[in-house]
Amino acid sequence: MVSLWLVRHAQPLVAPGTCYGRLDVPADTHATLTAARALAEALPAGLPILSSPLQRCTQLAEALCPLQQAAMFSTDTRLTEMDFGTWEGQPWEQIGPAALDIWAQDFSHHAPGDGETVDGFVSRVAAALDATRSQGQDTIWITHAGVMRAVKVLQTLGRISPLRSDQWPQDPLPFGGWQRWELKPSA
Repeated sequence: MVSLWLVRHAQPLVAPGTCYGRLDVPADTHATLTAARALAEALPAGLPILSSPLQRCTQLAEALCPLQQAAMFSTDTRLTEMDFGTWEGQPWEQIGPAALDIWAQDFSHHAPGDGETVDGFVSRVAAALDATRSQGQDTIWITHAGVMRAVKVLQTLGRISPLRSDQWPQDPLPFGGWQRWELKPSA
């Protein structure tokens, strides 16, 4: 089995209550360095590191690599957070409960803000998981809460469609947090 270490980026510099899926916002520098130091002590050294290309993730990858005996990291667009289209950068309060209810009614196939569907997002993450499995090597991903939730769905429920909103994991890891998964073989 292959171990996958999922790491969430540090606290982003964005106003609380803002939808910022694919919005490329930086992370707090001090929080990033603190997270990198803690991760360097918790994670196995020398593993390949893949990162979302969004700067809040690459900042952490750049800080972690020298502490992990990893010369470099590579980015993978499949590790990018879900795209919320026109909702990006908007306060959730402004998006409003009516829009969220419409999404919840067709959770898998509705594209919030004309962005990405959950079904498409989960398929993208599944492709990244399959690639990691096929390489047969323990790996670290530096990514986002949504990607981590998609991995949890794929590892516990499999590739189900339609996915209901009540099946989507609700509690994200804290910023700078990590979790380890033993990847199940591809179905």
